[in-house]
Amino acid sequence: MTVNTEVLLDKLYNLRGSDSDILKEMDRQKNKAEQTRDRTTEEKAKLQKDIESLKKQREELEDQGEKFKEVLQGIHREDYATVLDRLRIDFDPKNLLEKLDKNLPRTIDNVERDTKKAEDELVKVEEEMNTAITTIEELGIRKDAALANQEKLNEYFELALEGHINITRDSITSLLEEFGFNEAEQRETAKILMFPEDALFAYDSKVKAKDKAGKSISEVIHEAKSMSPEVTNTPDIQNDNYVAEPQVTDEVSEVTEEDERKSQVIETLKDCGIDYLDFTSEEMDDLLAHFDEQVVRDNIELMNSKNIALDVFIHHISMMYDKELRRKVELLLNVGKEAMDIYLNPNVLVKYTCDQLERVVSVIAANGMDPKEIPLMAY
Repeated sequence: MTVNTEVLLDKLYNLRGSDSDILKEMDRQKNKAEQTRDRTTEEKAKLQKDIESLKKQREELEDQGEKFKEVLQGIHREDYATVLDRLRIDFDPKNLLEKLDKNLPRTIDNVERDTKKAEDELVKVEEEMNTAITTIEELGIRKDAALANQEKLNEYFELALEGHINITRDSITSLLEEFGFNEAEQRETAKILMFPEDALFAYDSKVKAKDKAGKSISEVIHEAKSMSPEVTNTPDIQNDNYVAEPQVTDEVSEVTEEDERKSQVIETLKDCGIDYLDFTSEEMDDLLAHFDEQVVRDNIELMNSKNIALDVFIHHISMMYDKELRRKVELLLNVGKEAMDIYLNPNVLVKYTCDQLERVVSVIAANGMDPKEIPLMAY
């Protein structure tokens, strides 16, 4: 089994299981959307209550203000001068009327501005809530389709493993296209299924043996990839037809160093409580190319310490090896952003260097706006 074939089978068998990357990502997105729906539902109720209270305030200010004016206009200080002077009561109806005429309209304007601000925020919250509800519904449909595709993929594998090779190449490639496989992966998978070789049977036996022990496919794959090449590719010495091929040993020795580095990355993620199968092969290649164990461990610990869920790294793998991540996160927290703000909008940590992010915050403040109040998606 060559390394490329093994990696491809890792990916295919991951898709076959209940803990497949696609299903886990859909569940993650659904959970995130449900949290947004619940949060915005609460925010909507609060805003509606605030708007109702502000509108009531405005009505009372106008009503009570007019009544107060009428009362003051009917009072003359000189009619009560003796009592007011002897009791040293500072009461001047004329002065109060002037203050009322000056301050009442201004106060009503402030209440109207607060009402308009709350109404605008309500529109945004309702849009966010409706988007979350739509996302939940769409993910339900997409998951049904993904489960149907998974069922078909499992059917194809069982047919191949049983020797019933009645699958067309187009059937396989069109199905794999639904999973996002590139053309090269589609061709190799079609070859594996239409012309199954020992590599497929050996891999399947290994997975089923581990599955009997109650392990998920992800755990099985992780164990398989952590094994040394000598163990993974141990030939069946009971097979009388086995013939040693020296070139296989050469091939294994060529990939040992890369496998060891990848194993180090996987073990580091596992030690930090992260499943490497949450990431695409491209993301893992990116992390491998920039891997610095201490930086990765520090950045994961940073997110833990700030109560930011670790799945924030999914689709944002570069944050793991970002040496400026701590400064960026602390900068956002210092201007008043919550951990949940950062979790929901991690792009701001990816697209800016720390210096650029500091400039963005400075520009916002210089324009008279509070960086805390500006949504991170607008940064």
